[in-house]
Amino acid sequence: MALSWVCERFAQLGVERLYACLRLRADVFVIEQQCLFPDLDGLDAQALHLMAWDGEQLAAYARLLPPGLKAAAPVISRVVIAPSQRGRGIGHELNREALRHCERHWPDQGVTLFAQAHLQAFYAQAGFAPVGAPFDEDGILHQEMRIHPKES
Repeated sequence: MALSWVCERFAQLGVERLYACLRLRADVFVIEQQCLFPDLDGLDAQALHLMAWDGEQLAAYARLLPPGLKAAAPVISRVVIAPSQRGRGIGHELNREALRHCERHWPDQGVTLFAQAHLQAFYAQAGFAPVGAPFDEDGILHQEMRIHPKES
């Protein structure tokens, strides 16, 4: 079954979609990865929420933050694939969709993300390059990565 991609502002989500997004984030980041951290960080209301639906199931999600909120460039954050959906290449599709939406909403600004360090090679396949040294965030090693704006 083909995935259905949806990108909405916070106010457009509705309670069912918002619940599905927050549930997937909690299931993976808090429970699976055993990381206690403030997921509800006050940034969701300012973000775009990119979702991939497999029928009624949320298969993948990413939060897209506007420039100037967490970095000078737009930021892709809270990237997550449902455990039941892994191994299907959805992560690569999610990267392409996230980059497409960032370029559409915030053109020619590049994109930043703060990847878990063990995923550097995965994000490098999408064109991201590391910036600076790895750092600890909530007990997990992370690496800032960036795609610079295309030169005209």
